[in-house]
Amino acid sequence: MVTVQNLTMRYGNRVLFQDINLKLDRHKRYGLIGANGAGKTTFLKILSGEINEYEGEVIIPKANKVGVLGQNQFAFEDFTIMDAVLYGNKRLYDAIKEKEELYVTGDFEDDATNNRLADLEVICVEEDPTYEYDVNIGKILANVGIPVENHNDLMSTLDSADKFKVLLAQVLFPKPDVLFLDEPTNNQDIETISWLENELQRHEGTMVVISHDRHFLNAVVTNILDVDYQKIREFTGNYDDWYLAANVMAKQLELDNAKKQKEKEQLEAFVRRFSANASKAKQATSRQKQLDKLQIEDIKPSSRRDPSIVFKAKRTMGDEALQLENISHSYGENHVLNNISLKFEPDEKVALIGGNGVGKSTLIKIMMEEIKPTEGTVTWGATIEPSYFPQDTADIIEGEGTLYDWLRAFDPKRDIAEIRNCLGRMLFNGEQQEKSVVSISGGEKHRMMLSKMMLENGNFLVLDEPSNHLDLEAIVALGEALHEFKGNVICVSHDRELLDAFANRIIEIQEDGSVVDFKGSYEEFAEARANAKI
Repeated sequence: MVTVQNLTMRYGNRVLFQDINLKLDRHKRYGLIGANGAGKTTFLKILSGEINEYEGEVIIPKANKVGVLGQNQFAFEDFTIMDAVLYGNKRLYDAIKEKEELYVTGDFEDDATNNRLADLEVICVEEDPTYEYDVNIGKILANVGIPVENHNDLMSTLDSADKFKVLLAQVLFPKPDVLFLDEPTNNQDIETISWLENELQRHEGTMVVISHDRHFLNAVVTNILDVDYQKIREFTGNYDDWYLAANVMAKQLELDNAKKQKEKEQLEAFVRRFSANASKAKQATSRQKQLDKLQIEDIKPSSRRDPSIVFKAKRTMGDEALQLENISHSYGENHVLNNISLKFEPDEKVALIGGNGVGKSTLIKIMMEEIKPTEGTVTWGATIEPSYFPQDTADIIEGEGTLYDWLRAFDPKRDIAEIRNCLGRMLFNGEQQEKSVVSISGGEKHRMMLSKMMLENGNFLVLDEPSNHLDLEAIVALGEALHEFKGNVICVSHDRELLDAFANRIIEIQEDGSVVDFKGSYEEFAEARANAKI
């Protein structure tokens, strides 16, 4: 359904990808993966027609309805929520709105008005044969967590997370033949992501999706498009299938090369030994020809680089870690936390989960004493040295100094080499360490905050949505680091693979401000929830 022919994309002298030929078929759902900066979003924008300056051709049959997930959450501020979703089918939206206007202002004695109404009715029947667009929109909005009583409110009344849910509903409502989704799980709660997985698994057309959520990719995609080496290679299977295949291929190439290298060394030794010997000259010449034909392929390392994240506590923790007693909090009339009491024992690793807006970040800020609760107390153990990753990291890391300067400002006595080595482990080379903080991306700022936490050597890590903006490799590395860390962890995240990697206790904040406290892994929690045991 989508054909890519001889596609090349350049930015100045930089080639993102070259001579790409792909055929994306119906009934296949493609996960588009690659390192940050490899060109994933650019490729998706080329496919969707948002970018037109490139070499080659992208062909999508005109009969196919194309859906593209919008990224501008503020594009429909003056629309009702229902109308914003209806706008996903622009032809139907325009017809309905024109009909409504004509019924109010039209002259029904005029044949032109009646003929136009008849034409508009034909469009409505073609786009909505059952006349149930409002019912269908209502169901989708309810499924993404927008209450029925709010469906006719203006988009401007919603927070950013709910605006994005409406954009998801907007792109799914028309049931497009070709669907392009860039990071559809960003800032969504686990329940919405699970619903989205089920919806996309039923998509019958062609789909291309970018996501850094490994669990989501494994659940949804049937094929992988891997952007690497200025190429886009297709693999059959989900992300884990690709990961296994890619590593097997690299290992096989390594073994083949080792075998060829050994053969090459033997041939070279024979040539050196006998080329001057007349009786062996013929054999030596034959060996030299073999040697000339033998190609030793360099194993080309992936353009992806895995960061080395290691958290080490400089102080041993005592018997008391953290206690919250009777915590309640309100923002005016909005009550988000209701009489919560929790005790965290040493070495516990906690995943803090719950729907958007239930108060997860509020509870984290209360723990870190950034805000004072309406009621209740927070008591840290005397030996605790917390290290904090705030949700607004990308906004608070700012300034004109270099990356190195930003980190050193927190501890001017810190050894210079240690700071530079820490930045290096987070994939900032020597030249990049001299970049201005103001010029780096959201993902780079998140790696900067992780660098700061590594240098702090705290014994209690508190992280609020650390996986936002990170690529898959960095998220995997973070999960392993939290698993290996000898200390406490409290982490808010919607990334289920990350939670599975480290958590041994799950705390879920409910809509009424209370909590469910579950001892066990996230997988065990999800199983218990599915079996209605919690």
